[in-house]
Amino acid sequence: MTELVVISGKGGTGKTTVVGSFAALAEREVVADCDVDAANLHILLGGEVVEKAPYHGSETAVINQEKCIACGACARVCRFDAIRVEGDLYTVDPLSCEGCGACAHVCPVGAISMEERQSGWIYVSRTPYGTLVHGELLPGEENSGKLVTQVKMRARGIARKEGAKLLLIDGSPGIGCSVIASLSGAHAALIVAEPSLSALHDLKRVAGVARHFRSRLFLVLNKADLSPSIAERIRKEAGDDGIVYLGEIPYDEDVTAAQVLGKPVVVHSRGRAAAALRAIWERLKGELGPWG
Repeated sequence: MTELVVISGKGGTGKTTVVGSFAALAEREVVADCDVDAANLHILLGGEVVEKAPYHGSETAVINQEKCIACGACARVCRFDAIRVEGDLYTVDPLSCEGCGACAHVCPVGAISMEERQSGWIYVSRTPYGTLVHGELLPGEENSGKLVTQVKMRARGIARKEGAKLLLIDGSPGIGCSVIASLSGAHAALIVAEPSLSALHDLKRVAGVARHFRSRLFLVLNKADLSPSIAERIRKEAGDDGIVYLGEIPYDEDVTAAQVLGKPVVVHSRGRAAAALRAIWERLKGELGPWG
């Protein structure tokens, strides 16, 4: 099974547009949306949720009132002002608690324990284009990298069960923990970039992270016709860095129209962007080997 992750140096470059079209062209392979801070691939692919499981990625301190001696040690050590004091009653504000465990460590009578709390959800959906696994991080929660790992593990298990030849992953933007988790174990990374100088800088950063995982690197330029000169510079520098250039997607209002309708652009349109995505898909299969 080939594991392909689509990433970008920043948000809004068109990752989900590319992944949605690839999912439609792949003909019912397994797809995972690992952009858990703002998952939206399920909106584009549609379908029905068939599984929903809670994700516990953090802990909250809990004070046992029967054991508490109101010594104040927990309040003094808490850097997040999560301990609420009313007379001799000490409680924990779960919205302020960061789960560091310092209060439990200093409590002289063992009155504080750390308990798991729900940080998000993991969904499995059946879509017209195959099985989709995606995660949702609840507002204010952290540990998105851990949730990405669990989403990928669930997707890999489903892919093996279904005999899929491709696991297509919509990764997170940037170079943070969720991106690292998205890239871990991937055979290939496709970077989606736009023609701007800041995008060139972002491309080099995210390519550096992907190289750490020894993934084969590919590049697609989205809206490349908006600045042909910068697009050419990005193509040249990417080639010098050993990144395989697969092609460019022109600016096309059909992309927006498809998003409004909740459809991949290759399903909605036969326009310039859809044609470019089909050509890029064929080149990618040529590079990685057919899986259909």
